[in-house]
Amino acid sequence: MRANIPPNLQVLIVYNPAAGQSPDLKQTLDRVANLWRDLGWQVQIAATTAPGDATSKAQIAARSGYNAVVAAGGDGTVNEVMNGLVGTETALGVLPLGTVNIWAREMGLSMDMLKAAEILAKSELTKIDVGMAGNRYFLLMAGIGFDAAVTATVRSEEKKLFGAIAYVKQAIQIAWNFRGVRLKLRIDGKRVRGKILMVIVGNSQLYGGAIKFTAHATIDDGLLDVCVIKGRDMLSAPRRLISIFARHYNRDPQVKYYQAKQVEIRRKRGKALPVQVDGDYLGTTPMSFRVVPDSLWIMVPPNADRSLWRSVEGSA
Repeated sequence: MRANIPPNLQVLIVYNPAAGQSPDLKQTLDRVANLWRDLGWQVQIAATTAPGDATSKAQIAARSGYNAVVAAGGDGTVNEVMNGLVGTETALGVLPLGTVNIWAREMGLSMDMLKAAEILAKSELTKIDVGMAGNRYFLLMAGIGFDAAVTATVRSEEKKLFGAIAYVKQAIQIAWNFRGVRLKLRIDGKRVRGKILMVIVGNSQLYGGAIKFTAHATIDDGLLDVCVIKGRDMLSAPRRLISIFARHYNRDPQVKYYQAKQVEIRRKRGKALPVQVDGDYLGTTPMSFRVVPDSLWIMVPPNADRSLWRSVEGSA
């Protein structure tokens, strides 16, 4: 389902003042707003003040009849905004401002905010699927196991100071002692056995700005893509990553790839595993994951990655 952007688009920019490293963030956003106003758009800007505030602001904007809410921040801010828009007629847009900006990269946007605003102005509106982990929606992915353990221990001040390097540093520290575990893992009811290091449940493709654990994922097929990485410890991880980079998922007996509507994860003997969604720590297992088809309008620039749709005709 597609639609053109109305010439008098009503848009709210929700920005996270703590994201990124720009000293003149508000001035840049004012320039973005003026650029869009010159096109005839009606633009308002609002800063977040606490965790969850972006969701509340998005919900209020949707109820007030805004056509779009643009998240200016990292993927965590994007996730908060989209959690307020699922099931409404208000579209999600994004301006890159955070640590990795995965969704902005999927949409083919420049990491320069003004250039991204120019590209976003040429968007069309398209409806897509989202995922749900427990009672929280996700746009990109959910991770269970090793990557979530890393996410849970990276402090916000480290992310702001060091960017993606903060995750690499923490991953190296945790990897030495991390061990695969036997999970009660069911994918559309089918049991998956073995010692598991990590499970990625993907709605889209890109992970961490470079890797595609779920390279076959499309955002309009009514399915989630699931990459299961098995192993006793993280010493085997480099070999698993080579298989993933080469997309030899099911040729490597320790890497399994599935497409499903629902994933259920429990830990044997009651020990919980960490869970992250869209790069932010969410909680622990047990947890269920499911697809929510055709539930979110998004702004799609002309140079968005076409492989995210089942067909070129289905993309903007």
